[in-house]
Amino acid sequence: MTDAPDFHPARLEGYLKSRWGCGTMTLDRIGGGQSNPTYALRIGSRDLVLRKQPSGPILRGAHAVDREFRVLGALAGTSVPVPQPVLFEADPAVIGTPFYLMERVEGRVLADCALPDIPRDDRAAIWMGLADALAKLHAVDPMAIGLSDFGKPGNYFERQLARWTRQWHSADVAPIPDLEVVADWLHATLPADDGRVSIAHGDFRMGNMIFHPTEPRVVAILDWELSTLGHPMADLGFAAMPWHSSPDEYGGILGLDHQGLGLPSEPDFVARYRAALPDAPRLLPFHKVFALFRFAVIFIGIAERVRQGTAAGGNADRLGPLAERFAARGRDLIEGLG
Repeated sequence: MTDAPDFHPARLEGYLKSRWGCGTMTLDRIGGGQSNPTYALRIGSRDLVLRKQPSGPILRGAHAVDREFRVLGALAGTSVPVPQPVLFEADPAVIGTPFYLMERVEGRVLADCALPDIPRDDRAAIWMGLADALAKLHAVDPMAIGLSDFGKPGNYFERQLARWTRQWHSADVAPIPDLEVVADWLHATLPADDGRVSIAHGDFRMGNMIFHPTEPRVVAILDWELSTLGHPMADLGFAAMPWHSSPDEYGGILGLDHQGLGLPSEPDFVARYRAALPDAPRLLPFHKVFALFRFAVIFIGIAERVRQGTAAGGNADRLGPLAERFAARGRDLIEGLG
């Protein structure tokens, strides 16, 4: 076992055996996530993944593993590549928190957006596969798959801007002047609501995908904790962040020789997405700046969890300082508009 779980595995093993009557259970922590602890679980001949709420106090509405399970179930019958959900348990008596199980999907997780482990000539195709997966998600009508109440439709960016601003202001954090500038600009340039509603993943990036073992296509989109009904450009702006952040800023590609490394340009990535969804709205600077602002606030939250001792990821202490870096990238983007 790589990291000790924050619960008693024997309780879980007894629970699963009582339901399925299967054999011995093994459990290994899966690293990378900063919120909901995740484990690879094998019991009998079944390979599964367990996602649970973190132990200890949590904010109301946070770490909503029930919502993750629900959206996976709704999307399982569509063309969107998701793991098959297996079981949800709301009773914290089993392992201390609610949790769910999903089928384990084999493939490649590519956290570094420069794709150093991928042959140069295959890197652009991987990025295009990411764009294709996002387009598949946004092509789904939430109402048609039973998610009409998965969030509040309309005025998405206005509500999200208010939410993340509140979260930032409620945090015990030193002032970040660049974040003040970015927040003021976002409030001043908030676009009028265009009525578009899609399932918004909320954390759509390379590291949250499983790619086919040999083909440049996504076989599973992971980490649906922040998903809701939203605007498609929120996800597209978030997916475009690597072009506006450096390799030491959560694996971005800003400053790299894109052509020499076989990496696509941001316009090429966006064009691939729009080829599948030609009626999609235009990606505006607002959408990209908002993504940088939101990610900065997420890193503020990670820093708080480090101080509280409840951060899920082993590298969380190194990620908290990125709030200032992403705030600065947002300001750079604004200033680059002239």
